[in-house]
Amino acid sequence: MTPREYDETDARVRPSRSTRPRSKDRPSHSDAISALVTTVDRGRQTCITDDGVIVTAMRARELGPKSVVVGDQVSLVGDTSGSEGSLARIVSVKDRRNSLSRTVDDSAQVERTIVSNIDQLVIVIAAANPEPRRGLIDRFLVSAFTEGIVPKIVVTKTDLNEVPSFLAEYQGLDVEIIPTAIKSTSRDKDLARLHKVLDGKISVLVGHSGVGKSTLINALVPDADRLTGDVNEATGRGRHTSSSAIALPLVGPDDSESHGWIIDTPGIRAFGLSHIDNQKIIDAFSDLSEVAANCLSNCSHSEETCKLDAWASPEGIANPHRTARLASLRSLLAVKESAPTTLED
Repeated sequence: MTPREYDETDARVRPSRSTRPRSKDRPSHSDAISALVTTVDRGRQTCITDDGVIVTAMRARELGPKSVVVGDQVSLVGDTSGSEGSLARIVSVKDRRNSLSRTVDDSAQVERTIVSNIDQLVIVIAAANPEPRRGLIDRFLVSAFTEGIVPKIVVTKTDLNEVPSFLAEYQGLDVEIIPTAIKSTSRDKDLARLHKVLDGKISVLVGHSGVGKSTLINALVPDADRLTGDVNEATGRGRHTSSSAIALPLVGPDDSESHGWIIDTPGIRAFGLSHIDNQKIIDAFSDLSEVAANCLSNCSHSEETCKLDAWASPEGIANPHRTARLASLRSLLAVKESAPTTLED
C-alpha cells in the first residue's frame, strides 16, 4: 500500500468569523417605548405606557433578578398592545432619582429596594390599636431624608384616640402631621386635605400592619378594592393584608381627574437600616447633627462626654422631647454597632 499524498483539498476551511453571529452583540431596541411599572408579582410586571395602555411584561434575563421594582421607568419591546394574553419584555430600567430600601433587620446587610422614583413618603400610624412606635417613624424619616424624599405623617383612627403628643417634635423638622378619622363625620374634610397633599405627586404609603393603609387607599381610590384586616387582640399587631407593592392612580374628589399616584406597600414589622452609613443616620436627625459635629472626632455619641447630652439637658434640666430624640438616635446607632459584618442572603 502506497502512502497517501495530501493536497489542499484535505484542509478544512472554516467560515470567516465575521459571518458567525456573536452572542455579545445586543439589539439597539430603538423601537422601545417608555412605561411606568405599577406592580411586580411572580416574575411578571404590570406597566402603563405613556399612552395609558396597561401592558404585562417579563424582565429581560440580562437585567438580573429583583432589578425591577414598582415606580421604575422602563423601556418595553415586543407585544405592547395590552391585549389579553400579550406579553412584552422590559429591556432596560432608566436611572432612578431615588429609592426606598431596607434590610430585613438590623443584622442583615443585603439591601432590598421596595419602590423607586418617589416624591413623598407617607408614614401611616394609628392613634391607637396598634400603638404608634417612635422608633419605626425615625427609621422611615432617616430613609426619606437620606434619599431626598419629602416625608408626611398621617395619623389614622383619631376618632378612637388623640394624636400622640410626641409627634409635635416632628413638626419642628418641617414634617407635616395629617390626622384622619375615616369612619367619623369628619371623613370628607380629612379626605379633602389628603387629596390636596397627594395630588400631582407619586406617594408611597408605609407603616405597620393594621394602621389603616388599605382603608385609606380604598377611600382615595374607590376601585382599588384593597383587602383590610383587624388587629390581633392577643399580640396587638395587625394582620398582613397586602402581599406586594402596587401603584394606583389617584382619583380626585367627586371622581374628578387627578395626576397623582399612590403606592400601597405590605405592612412591615421591621425596617432595617444596615445599608445606611452611620453619618447619614446622624445627618437625618437635623436637630442633632449640628451639635454632633462639635463632638470629638472619635465620639460614638454614647459617651458621658458627648455634647449631645448637654443639648438634651440644657442647664442641667432634662428636656423630655430632646431626651427622647437623643435616645432614638442612639438606639439606631447602637444596633448598627452590634450588627455582624457578615453578609446574609
